[in-house]
Amino acid sequence: MTAPAAVLIGTAAVLAGGNTARAAGRTDDTPAPGRTDDTPAPGTLGDPVFPNLGNAGYRVAAYHLDLSYDATTALVDATATLELHTTQALARLSLDCLGLDVRTVRVDGRTAAFEQADEKLWITPACALRARDRATVCVTYTADPRRTLAHTAWVPTPDGFAICPQPDSAHTVFPCNDHPSDKARFTFRVTVPAALRAVANGSLVCTENLAGDRTAYTYRSRSPIATELVQITVGDYVVKERRGPHGLPLRDVVPTARAEALEPALALTPGLVEWLEARLGAYPFETYGLLPCNSDDPKAFDFTGLETQTLTLYKPNFLLQAEPKIGSHMMHELVHSYFGNSVSPATWADLWLNEGHADFYGLLYRYERGWADSLGLTTFEARMKDTYARGDQWRRTSGPVAAPTAADLFDSQRYLGGVLVLYALRQLIGEDAFHAVERAFLARYRDSSASTEDYIAVASRVGGQDVSGFLRDWLYGTTTPRMPGHPDWTVTPAPPSLTAPRRRTDVRWHENSATL
Repeated sequence: MTAPAAVLIGTAAVLAGGNTARAAGRTDDTPAPGRTDDTPAPGTLGDPVFPNLGNAGYRVAAYHLDLSYDATTALVDATATLELHTTQALARLSLDCLGLDVRTVRVDGRTAAFEQADEKLWITPACALRARDRATVCVTYTADPRRTLAHTAWVPTPDGFAICPQPDSAHTVFPCNDHPSDKARFTFRVTVPAALRAVANGSLVCTENLAGDRTAYTYRSRSPIATELVQITVGDYVVKERRGPHGLPLRDVVPTARAEALEPALALTPGLVEWLEARLGAYPFETYGLLPCNSDDPKAFDFTGLETQTLTLYKPNFLLQAEPKIGSHMMHELVHSYFGNSVSPATWADLWLNEGHADFYGLLYRYERGWADSLGLTTFEARMKDTYARGDQWRRTSGPVAAPTAADLFDSQRYLGGVLVLYALRQLIGEDAFHAVERAFLARYRDSSASTEDYIAVASRVGGQDVSGFLRDWLYGTTTPRMPGHPDWTVTPAPPSLTAPRRRTDVRWHENSATL
């Protein structure tokens, strides 16, 4: 199991947005000891869940993605331009890359040698890069959204595609430093046949009518985005705009043929935003909206919703249900704008911060409205009592809340188990202090990444008492602690023979949300 302090390890243990590095007290700009121009950076960030993911030696400041979709071949020709800041001298560097047919690589305008191996694109610049310098890497490639890979972000649809990069598949769409600790700004230019529409994260800044009956759409993000939160979609869509609280621009991207049928669900968003802003503060991005992807194929789209930044992806059929069936899950995904998107996990072991918070507020929203959950329960306390009873069984089969493996990363322990931790903290320090902790954490790490230890530190500083031991017991203990305020609650003993099948499966993440 991952120890509590096991955040990003190795020379690249840094957080986005200027946060303090966590490796041996060094800062983001400190070269690794003993490195020379003849030594390449390691092709990993040492994530405890995905140890081969990410790349050391640099940080990405910005991505400029230029994609051109051919509706006849369903292929995508693309150029990815990355603006880097080196953290050490580099004779060779790597990007995460899988299933992309790379044609050329240029570094600072000069042709660079490259090779693709496993899930890495290894690049050897014509001239070694200096430490603490800026560099531009430009990669041209072709992608086939229908290609069969070990894992992929592409979701082919009858009229185009969408993408689902979470957790480790953004690099099947574009070469990148595919780790949530390295957030960057994005510009997207997507060229499509004039009959189709292209949409991406952020705001539309330019539309160009091109020769050959084609249209190019350019989008730009105001805030940095983790690679796992990127969204690019192409299809027969209509964009529906409305205003949310305080004039917030809301943008829904809807299959043209289903626009009228989906309107009741889309109309719920302003009320959801208003409810959440009263608890967590102003919505953190320039726009929000829903993308009911034009596919209900369970093989291509095997989950209900995904919180790509500023644009939540959904199965259309899910949103055709009545409000009590969808409202709490819509809240779950909206909460991710704060926990997961604005503040991203420092490592994938910190996922409970995303999913625990999303289910926490999603369930609060459900029970305030008197909607029964999947167990027939109608109060938060009743659901937490039921979850508490399962605590030791889940710790046996899925490990502690903050110590997942790739096999059980998106199971109930990260969702409801995370909710139970937050409930226990609120029981200990009181509701007012708990709300102060939540807002302080979001303010401190906005537009960057944060770890479990960061949350513990904020809770101890703002919550009125040192809760570090309390939270570590709840997050990393192999048995479930006593619940404050409920001495009568009991835990069902876990059978000695109960063990976890800890191997990666194809089960996707949000199907485990208690808000469904």
